[in-house]
Amino acid sequence: MKRFLCIFITCASIGIATCAAYGQTKMPQMNYRERTLPNGMHVLSAIDKASPTVAINVWYHVGSKDDPDQRSGFAHLFEHIMFKSTKNMKAEMMDRLTEDVGGSNNAFTQDDVTVYYEVIPSNYVETLLWAEAERLSALTVDEENFKSERAVVQEEYRQSVLAPPNGRFFYVLDQKSFSVHPYKRPTIGSIEDLDAASVANVIKFHDTYYRPDNATLIVVGDFEQKQLDAWIDKYFASIPKPNLPLPRVNVTEPARTGEKRFMEYAPNVPLKGVAFTYLAPSGKSEDAAALTIADIILSQGRSSRLYQSLVYQQQLAQNANANADLREDVGLFTLTAFVANGKKPEDVEASLRAEVKKLQDTQVTAAELEKAKNQIVTSQLRQRETSLGKSQALGRAAVLLGDPNRVNTELDRLQAVTAADVQRVAKKYLTDDNRYVFYYLPESERPRTGGLNPSSNSSKGAQ
Repeated sequence: MKRFLCIFITCASIGIATCAAYGQTKMPQMNYRERTLPNGMHVLSAIDKASPTVAINVWYHVGSKDDPDQRSGFAHLFEHIMFKSTKNMKAEMMDRLTEDVGGSNNAFTQDDVTVYYEVIPSNYVETLLWAEAERLSALTVDEENFKSERAVVQEEYRQSVLAPPNGRFFYVLDQKSFSVHPYKRPTIGSIEDLDAASVANVIKFHDTYYRPDNATLIVVGDFEQKQLDAWIDKYFASIPKPNLPLPRVNVTEPARTGEKRFMEYAPNVPLKGVAFTYLAPSGKSEDAAALTIADIILSQGRSSRLYQSLVYQQQLAQNANANADLREDVGLFTLTAFVANGKKPEDVEASLRAEVKKLQDTQVTAAELEKAKNQIVTSQLRQRETSLGKSQALGRAAVLLGDPNRVNTELDRLQAVTAADVQRVAKKYLTDDNRYVFYYLPESERPRTGGLNPSSNSSKGAQ
């Protein structure tokens, strides 16, 4: 799944000609206001009168990379607990304050952030600002809420990792692709780590990370600036900044020094899988835009290179995908393919290698480059059609890229990418020494000799 940049496969709904025109234009600038409260809370707001609605986001700069050691899934668990009771709100009251007036709310946890958001009619802005301040400052963290939400997260693990045929495959890619960085702890966590947790662990996590100086409040939509500022001051400015250090992950993932291979086994594998992972730079890197374009050229749509080669022409794979997953600290560039019935994983691996080499040896065509840029423009224009989309683009720029104005300059970076840039980053990052190879196979094919532990998911090449 793409993180932060949702690329639409076709431009059919608005016309290919229109998309091409967009590819030559600049994204309309987002005019936002920025300030910081005395307690350290970062506040961004942008007026948009297109509809009588407002999107409210609170981005907490804490994600699964900040989970305590041997307590994976904590940031995700806390996302759930934040919807429980507070001093002045009953459990699930956020649903009543939003859904009962025609709005919506949700949240998500990623490696680097946890984000809570609401979209409501503009005459309910004050109520939701109060509610967000309430659950920041007066959340009830007790045994009952902890145990109920831990059970929910564990069930999500069963549904998203254990139940789907390919759930274990994608889960293990993070686990094995990083050697020391805490990105190796998948966001959803594990049942064992969650079972080992206590309510005292949760309280400590809350006190450490859920604080105004670790939060960015973003409001986009139909409001009056003076009134909004007064409400924010009223409900958020009085929340004290704790006298506790704010820990940050300060771990450097070492460069890979040679290809490694991993054989992963699972009980229900209808189609075998093959994956390559390459360490990639941060999303802040100057190479991020070119890697994003390379991702799109390789795998977006049926005219993409991987689909045309592996799926359509050679008929080796049922599907094939690339993903430039460029996080805050260090990223992964991943290629995945599921082997067609009757075909061999080794042949799929060879074809993936050939596509990587082709990207390195020969510059992409002008048509491929233009198509990729058109897809990006289409995606970002669609995102900017709503207050929620605008608010989340602004949040990504401010929190993950470190500069809210990147919301206005990111598209320029992407449109400036040349064919030579794509070839350069392919040669720089998609190297043999930087490649880990994963096979995903049915349990019935696990070797039964050599003292292998049948409960382990990895064998050859794992360390």
